[in-house]
Amino acid sequence: MSSATPTPTRVRRLPVLGALRLGRPSDVWFKPALSVVAAVAPPSLLLVVLGRLDLAAYTMAGSLCALYAHNRPYAARAKVLAWVVLGMLGGLAVALLAASLTRNAVVLVTVGALLAAVQKVMCDATRVGPPAHVILTFVSSAALFVPQTLGQVPGHLALAAAAGAWAWLVGMAPAPLRPNGPERRATAQALDAAAAYAETARGGEEGAGARSAAYAAVHAAWQTLLAAGDRPSTARRALERLVVRAEVALAAAADADPARLRAWARAVRGTGRIPRTGDPRRDGDGPRRTVSGARLDGDGPRQDGGPLGERDELVGVAAERAVAPRPLWSRLGPLAPVAVRSALGCALAGYVSLALGADRPYWALVTAASLYQANITLTWSRAVQRVVGNLVGVLLFAAVTPVAQLGPLALVLCILACNFGAEALIGRNYWLGSVCVTPLALLVTELPGYQPTGELVTDRVVDTLVGALVGFVAAVAVTDRRAGRRVERALAAVDHARERAARLAADPAATPAALEAARRALAAAVVDLRATADAAAGEWWQRALPQERVVLAEQAAHRTLAATVRRQGLLPGPGTTSTYTHTEGASP
Repeated sequence: MSSATPTPTRVRRLPVLGALRLGRPSDVWFKPALSVVAAVAPPSLLLVVLGRLDLAAYTMAGSLCALYAHNRPYAARAKVLAWVVLGMLGGLAVALLAASLTRNAVVLVTVGALLAAVQKVMCDATRVGPPAHVILTFVSSAALFVPQTLGQVPGHLALAAAAGAWAWLVGMAPAPLRPNGPERRATAQALDAAAAYAETARGGEEGAGARSAAYAAVHAAWQTLLAAGDRPSTARRALERLVVRAEVALAAAADADPARLRAWARAVRGTGRIPRTGDPRRDGDGPRRTVSGARLDGDGPRQDGGPLGERDELVGVAAERAVAPRPLWSRLGPLAPVAVRSALGCALAGYVSLALGADRPYWALVTAASLYQANITLTWSRAVQRVVGNLVGVLLFAAVTPVAQLGPLALVLCILACNFGAEALIGRNYWLGSVCVTPLALLVTELPGYQPTGELVTDRVVDTLVGALVGFVAAVAVTDRRAGRRVERALAAVDHARERAARLAADPAATPAALEAARRALAAAVVDLRATADAAAGEWWQRALPQERVVLAEQAAHRTLAATVRRQGLLPGPGTTSTYTHTEGASP
């Protein structure tokens, strides 16, 4: 716990080696890697056959949309991918029109910087997920410096739209084979996170960190299940019960069985039947009847006029689906500092690159655009990762250039290999993915025709250093001084949600739906408070953050969550023997 009188936030030590540390790959690293290859290959190979590889830059703009939304349920993925394709086409249209109307480099850089700011803010506000705005900015910025005429714009947009439609089909292709795949993965991650917390639930910083991560994973799992559509299914209900199990483990970590939670997670990740864990609720006469640790479907008393598995166990799910989402405009206000950082940093990076005589100032612009994260500390880490990855990447480009210049087919194959490598490695660390992204960007410049390797390498190194340095300076200059106020608002939201949940938990007449909705609202508020506090802690030159109040609010909220879970019957009352680890199991 921090001191009761925290000191004002000042300049912090910025990590270097820590920013380059490799992490574990994503559970689905192969999905975007394979998807982007499947999306890029057919249009590019068709252009090779037609002898028009110079148009591949436009088809690739649409194909890269296949990188998005791999963590979304298919019902939500269809909408997100469609919006990504439309957003890509909108940015590309503005860029092509600007390129056809003027060749003034300063004007084009300005347009590119404004586009980058809009793309950054919209991706953050809609939480579209990785690779977020970077791909959109790369596409629109590169198009600004490709000579165009107004007559060519419709055809180029049509190529991008056709490739974008193909990318949409590629993204949706796994749906018939594994319709609940994203929901399964999110549920498995929640179970694993709950198991990790159960293993470290002895207090201290390690336990607190694992607890925050577990609550975030459970919250993400609920959001994934809620985004899967309104039509219930047997598989969906089974997954929801498993997420309830993870919540129970968070509320009573000492009684939880980490091995069982991990076993459920492994089973959910597979393609077999989803484990049926039974209902953890207990009525007044004791635990439910079980057979070999697995609940008999439909067994147990009725509440609210229906079977527990249908009417009472998951009443909060329907209640949460009925809540209208937060309007987009309300999410744009807090992003104003990020928008200013992006516009200023990208514009200055492009102008400095032009002043140094660069032919492709959009490289510096895109480098600056890729830096901006939730706070200054994370932005610095991304700058270190970008510079290291690009410097190693230009060496890789120099090595593969002799192969790529063997012919159009060899060039396309090298581009496909770099696409796969970038998505396969970027989950370990951004710099490692950039090692493949850099030669990919350089190879794309050779689609209209081969260019001197030494000149490309030199320009890329200079523009990377310019973009990283100028972009970070702009981030430091535009400090997010509203971060402290957002922490105060998040604290107030947690206090309000906690009071409501505690009041309902103490009310014998509270309905199951109201109690469940209050518990979910409190859990979401706690997750938001931790994310807001972490983001604010990485900002510079701001007033002191109420770190102790944050810790105390989290602890009180977690106690209330446990009490609410106990009031719902998911846990035995105080002083009784828990049967959580003994009476519940998974069916094959």
